Amino acid sequence: MFLDRIDGGRRLAALVSHLAGTDVVVLGLPRGGVPVAAEVAHELRAPLDVIVVRKPGLPGEPELEADERAMLRDRATQLRRGRAPLDLSGRVALIVDDGIATGATAAAACQVAREVGAAYVVVATPVIAPGINARALGADEVVYVEMPAEFTTVADHYQDFRTTTDEQVIRLLDVGREYGSDPGGRTVRIPTGGAILAGTLRVPDEPRGVVVFAHGAGSSRHNPRNVHVARRLSRAGFATLLLDLLTPAEESSCARVFDVEELAGRLSAATRWLTGLPGLGGLPIGYFGASTGAAAALRSAADLDGLVSAVVSRGGRPDLAGDALGRVGAPTLLVVGGADPTVLDLSRWAAARMHSPTRVAVVSGATHLFSEPNSLERVCELANDWFASHLVSAPAALSATS
Repeated sequence: MFLDRIDGGRRLAALVSHLAGTDVVVLGLPRGGVPVAAEVAHELRAPLDVIVVRKPGLPGEPELEADERAMLRDRATQLRRGRAPLDLSGRVALIVDDGIATGATAAAACQVAREVGAAYVVVATPVIAPGINARALGADEVVYVEMPAEFTTVADHYQDFRTTTDEQVIRLLDVGREYGSDPGGRTVRIPTGGAILAGTLRVPDEPRGVVVFAHGAGSSRHNPRNVHVARRLSRAGFATLLLDLLTPAEESSCARVFDVEELAGRLSAATRWLTGLPGLGGLPIGYFGASTGAAAALRSAADLDGLVSAVVSRGGRPDLAGDALGRVGAPTLLVVGGADPTVLDLSRWAAARMHSPTRVAVVSGATHLFSEPNSLERVCELANDWFASHLVSAPAALSATS
């Protein structure tokens, strides 16, 4: 039970802290979702906007009929006081409502966000009906405070559920538009033989090392958790490269997602490319891997033999690196959630087969995605400490045969 929408928003904000520092736009569903979204935007220091959609009508009707689009645009323009909508291209869209009963409106909002270019879509709400998940909504992630077994109406879960007015929405948007996060970094294109990979490179003043992020299981460089970790490392003085190891056309292929050898080869090629950049050549290099990207990072570190100075895995599958585990020379930290027993067992299995200095760090109470309050911050602390300890000197020069 929530006191009101402000209380719901504050409690929800604690669960989306992993989005802080990412290139995120908070989108409230008017009218009741906007007060909740405003609290979330305030905590994330992220810009606030609205996303106006129409619930589905008769069965078989499209989510947004052509003759309704102008009306919806007019409605959104009125709430924004004539301002243009915030650009979602390549950004994280965080869609917020005060509650989700059927998911129809949230699903329509997810569709619209993707149509205008959002790279990653999160739906967040204080209360949600049982059985509604990310797949059903067309989202990449769903975050909620409560999912009561007996769900009747959204209003039943608030002590104060009075109607939100247009005037209140307009005032909240006026303030929320002032929030913002500097996305930082620049997009780079990296040739790797069979594909041109996209990456986001961020270089602080006088970098002390470079950390390359290897994603897995279909994730992209826009993954908010890895972006959050990258920003924390950047503030600590490390250059970071968030890298897509698969092209958009390849991401839907399960076989390619789990082709660790191919992923490792591309990561190695991107690392060679990185060493040729002005100002970065000669700096120590570290890898941060997630999911199958962790296995690719370990195999690449083994193949490059001395070029990579340290590896960190977050909820990864190091076991998939196979016989390369025994050839890894870089000190390796495997960070696993305490409530992720399968990955914890696999990480311990992998660590036992490694000869380099290796540690398994368990984040108490964290599940696979580290979405629990403060769990991702603990990942940041562990990664920063590991890289600060091991990215301390330039690696050996890369040989022509590497």
